[in-house]
Amino acid sequence: NIIEIDPKYLNRKDTLVVYTPAIPNSHSELSYFRTNNFEVYKRSKVLGEITKQTTCLAVAGTHGKTTTTSILGHLLNYCDVPVTAFLGGISENYDSNLILNGTEVTVVEADEFDRSFLTLSPNMACITSMDADHLDIYGDASELVKSFTDFSKCIKPSGKLFVKNGLPLEGTTYGIEDGSDYSAQNVKIKNGSYVFDLHTPKGKYKDFEFNLPGRHNLSNAIIALAMSVDFGCPHNQLAKGLASYKGVKRRFTYQIKTEDFVFIDDYAHHPEEINAVHQAVREMYPGKKVLAVFQPHLYSRTRDFIDGFAESLSKFDEVLLLDIYPARELPIEGVTSQWLLDKVKSPNKKLVPKSELVNEIKKSRADLLLTIGAGDIGEEVKRIKEELSIAN
Repeated sequence: NIIEIDPKYLNRKDTLVVYTPAIPNSHSELSYFRTNNFEVYKRSKVLGEITKQTTCLAVAGTHGKTTTTSILGHLLNYCDVPVTAFLGGISENYDSNLILNGTEVTVVEADEFDRSFLTLSPNMACITSMDADHLDIYGDASELVKSFTDFSKCIKPSGKLFVKNGLPLEGTTYGIEDGSDYSAQNVKIKNGSYVFDLHTPKGKYKDFEFNLPGRHNLSNAIIALAMSVDFGCPHNQLAKGLASYKGVKRRFTYQIKTEDFVFIDDYAHHPEEINAVHQAVREMYPGKKVLAVFQPHLYSRTRDFIDGFAESLSKFDEVLLLDIYPARELPIEGVTSQWLLDKVKSPNKKLVPKSELVNEIKKSRADLLLTIGAGDIGEEVKRIKEELSIAN
């Protein structure tokens, strides 16, 4: 392919080229810049350089990074902290993946994929989870755990590490009604929202309200509160800020919500994430019949966690499977959605092409529709919503 480069970008002295791991090494534009001796950096290195001279709060973990980062950024912003928060998703509060209220403090996702988070040097960091994932990069789970240990050593000498209670790392713990250093206490559900008190080493902070469903989301809120409290944010502003938090797009996002029918879309693409979404749905909508539409993400992830995916999906009343979304990968022989479907124990299951998805959904008598996956299933959501809105 012939590449046409705007002349203003041909000045090597003043041009920095930034790429993400989603760009393959064989990409023609990337090859051009490397061949012509431009400065070419991974996004993770640039993020490390940008945040090095700030007070950096980093959120690590195989699950929960984006939601936790967006809650933390929102709380600090609500408390008038001069913060820039780089989010991995689109915040419903700001309709953006950037919160910008100053540059003295930064909030970042510390991404474990290809060990990107080792470029950071945070003042404060948390680790939400260390479930096996990205085994195409790490080989086995022990190497993944080692990388989180290495990340914990990147924290500045005067800094602090928060860890979810039960993880095999030393740090300030957090959890839900479990005696952690920071924990939610007296948890109740009122009008579809969590109401709770926050136990901290500094005392009890009362009367918080959090509007996202699911214990996993409540856990994300607790660590965001813990880091905000340790940073010095006042109770009253934190309580108001948390109550005003709206979530992240494609994280348990309501598309249709009526008395008769609910449609929720979620980014879940790992068995533990699907389990968390299932728990939230059953807690908020007990007794409802649930149809889950799932698009597996990556051949390697499907292969590595095939039994976990099958167990998670078997918890739903009905399952519709789409073909695997390849993302950065080439097909792996024998790794297909049909292989996964054969392992799902639910009797109401089917493999469907995207072209027939809406018709199959319309055939269901489910009270609640759930679309889940990290591929291009998100692009189908608008069409599904429009068709179902007309039908209802």
